Amino acid sequence: MADPKGFLTTGREVAETRPVGERVKDWNEVYVPGSLLPIISKQAGRCMDCGIPFCHNGCPLGNLIPEWNDYAYREDWSAASERLHATNNFPEFTGRLCPAPCESACVLGINQPAVTIKNVEVSIIDKAWDSGDVTPQPPERLSGKTVAVIGSGPAGLAAAQQLTRAGHTVAVFERADRIGGLLRYGIPEFKMEKSHINRRIEQMRAEGTKFRTEVEIGKDIDAAKLRRRYDAVVIAAGATVSRDLPVPGRELNGVHFAMEYLPLANKVQEGDLTVSPITAEGKHVVVIGGGDTGADCVGTAHRQGAASVTQLEIMPQPGEERNANQPWPTFPMLYKVTSAHEEGGERLYSVSTTHFEGDEDGNVQSLHLIEVEFKDGKLEQKAGTERVIPAQLVTLAMGFTGTDQANGLVQQFGLELDARGNIARDEDYATNIGGVYVAGDAGRGQSLIVWAIAEGRSAARGVDRFLTGTSALHAPIRPTDRSLTV
Repeated sequence: MADPKGFLTTGREVAETRPVGERVKDWNEVYVPGSLLPIISKQAGRCMDCGIPFCHNGCPLGNLIPEWNDYAYREDWSAASERLHATNNFPEFTGRLCPAPCESACVLGINQPAVTIKNVEVSIIDKAWDSGDVTPQPPERLSGKTVAVIGSGPAGLAAAQQLTRAGHTVAVFERADRIGGLLRYGIPEFKMEKSHINRRIEQMRAEGTKFRTEVEIGKDIDAAKLRRRYDAVVIAAGATVSRDLPVPGRELNGVHFAMEYLPLANKVQEGDLTVSPITAEGKHVVVIGGGDTGADCVGTAHRQGAASVTQLEIMPQPGEERNANQPWPTFPMLYKVTSAHEEGGERLYSVSTTHFEGDEDGNVQSLHLIEVEFKDGKLEQKAGTERVIPAQLVTLAMGFTGTDQANGLVQQFGLELDARGNIARDEDYATNIGGVYVAGDAGRGQSLIVWAIAEGRSAARGVDRFLTGTSALHAPIRPTDRSLTV
């Protein structure tokens, strides 16, 4: 155990953010560099080393949280990094982007603020990079087997790294111009600077993983031909089809999917563009969708100099405390103020968009909305609550409906889909086509980064067994596992 009295003597402290007026003028991460190390050992000491650590159940990766908390408390950063990497290929990603279901399941959280698990995690991995503890781990021998991984998001990268380390020759195919998937172009720089992705890619290259960018399987390479060229294929193409809003005025200029808007802002930071073709500068911006992607749009609009930012959510505003029907250790729906929300803007709940209005040139100018409420389990509009708000840029951030089928990948492989439209798979993550596996959102549907990495690791085990007859790789979850809920 770290500090036997730590949870009694130390209060919860989280990472310090830079002043709003400073950070909205740049695209650097919002946190004060180095602010965690002076406090993080004591924060790790709040961990009680529970007899049954429910944080393990909250995290699909099965992270060994009490163990690396103990090492962090003792400032044995090398040992902490080893324990962290035992279950997680990319803790610098999850430590910045995961909503931390482990903290919702923390036993201390029953009657006190939970341990700052996410902050401890990111402190360990950042210290490990600075100390040179993160090094390439190439295989001792090659198996002679080849694997193609389609998609370079967290699931694809995790599967690729595991399979490379198992001795297989792995090539990752990415249709974008850079590796990273949504990590690269869906996550703004202020949430995770892309240098973190770049150094992991270099580690993977040094281990032997090959990367092929600007290659879309289904269009540039026929999927069936790819299968014949490789001994196995892992599909980790994500759930990239955005949910649309079919209301009058949807066709107006200035109404965009979030994933049309966010990647362009990231390309400016990569140096590909001087100014984004879709910018919020001087405009009244409306973000439809109250989740993390919506918050990313809010923070991006602030940095581009929006005149105003309004975020709409059709569901009621969550409470700040757990509801009785969302007991510990489940992941509760709580009112969350992200760094983007701290920077300004208005949030409207229980509202639905009825239509958009534009000018004579076809540019969106306003949005009509109405308040809604649930009655007998159905969403109904409240008469007399109509409003009009200015909207010169609208981003649709209402989630994703499934993997892309327009490029021909699903049809060319001959893949079966499940009832939800995701690619069907068995207990080993295998599809109905021999040697073809699926991991991440393409098989699970839209989910969290920790689930994507866990699926990538688990699918890698299935592939390894298919290729060699056995596997020593770690498989933290089954395809049927779901978040800890009621």
